[in-house]
Amino acid sequence: MTIGVPREIKEQEHRVALLPSAAYQLIRRGHRVLVETGAGAGAGYPDADYAAAGAQLLDSHAAVFAEADLVVKVKEPLPSEYPLLRPGQLLFTYLHLAANKSLTEALLKSGATCLAYETVEVNRRLPLLEPMSEIAGRMSVLVGGYFLAKHHGGSGTLLGGVPGVLPGKVVVLGGGVSGVNAARMAQGLGADVTILEVDIERMRFLDITLHTAHTLYSNEAHLLELLPQVDLLIGAVLVPGAKAPKLINRAMLRKMRPGSVLVDIAIDQGGCAETSRPTTHHDPVFVEEGVTHYCVANMPGAYARTATQALTNATFRYIETLADHGLAEAIRRQPALLGGINVMGGKLTSRPVAEAHGLEFTEATL
Repeated sequence: MTIGVPREIKEQEHRVALLPSAAYQLIRRGHRVLVETGAGAGAGYPDADYAAAGAQLLDSHAAVFAEADLVVKVKEPLPSEYPLLRPGQLLFTYLHLAANKSLTEALLKSGATCLAYETVEVNRRLPLLEPMSEIAGRMSVLVGGYFLAKHHGGSGTLLGGVPGVLPGKVVVLGGGVSGVNAARMAQGLGADVTILEVDIERMRFLDITLHTAHTLYSNEAHLLELLPQVDLLIGAVLVPGAKAPKLINRAMLRKMRPGSVLVDIAIDQGGCAETSRPTTHHDPVFVEEGVTHYCVANMPGAYARTATQALTNATFRYIETLADHGLAEAIRRQPALLGGINVMGGKLTSRPVAEAHGLEFTEATL
């Protein structure tokens, strides 16, 4: 099979979908790997590394799509890439279609079979989303603390406090992978951390593993009690494949202190605050109701080298199986891949996406 690795064209996206070492393994198995020149440069993997692995370097973005049977990416296709997809082609990347109707319609029109990393589920886990959730969770505390600084428009609160001064208060909405990683980072800085969660068993796990963090059942009344004292609010809620629930409205934001910070990790899925809208690493924040919003839609891209390594560690065995056996046999060997299919031959095969956009759902069949 011919595997194509195009350079990511989303603004400030420096990750690459395949490490040179992974390309080497695929080539050893008899596959052809096409890599667009400069695809790995932002993550610290120059073209020479891919050439040494045996990959073929192409100068043209369109040529990678044109020749590849399987296109592996990091982020969703942008409008300029829509016409490059074709019937029968496989696309494997993060898609987050529930938050993007125009992309959904374009993929349906393309006739390609599109698999989303974030909807591959194994034992109620999302193994291809988890590495990025870990990075985004840890990063949320770093950027939240940064924008709490007075010269960045924040309240001037140091999350860890100092002797004689109470630490800052961090509230994390959701105790999943990104939430627990955010809590661990905030706890490590010495902040006062509270995690809101609805799953009782998950709260027991959090209580045991995060010794100084507090857990609280997640509902609007509890959140309203916490908001007037919060310095850093982290939205880490996730409904697999679906739009994020809007847990924070504008009136609730008004209860927060001026200069406090909201980091909305859920922005890829539409965001969990009414006021959230996607931002970029170049222009990451805006202020609504006196609260600084950080809503970068590709947070892990800031740490491109770490993120690329973590992503390929998780995706490679699925990419290898798709390349070795084709889609049908790959799903027989790795059944979780079936849940990754969001669009197939002009049909929408993800129920949460269909419900989000009011489109017709079709069960994926091979």
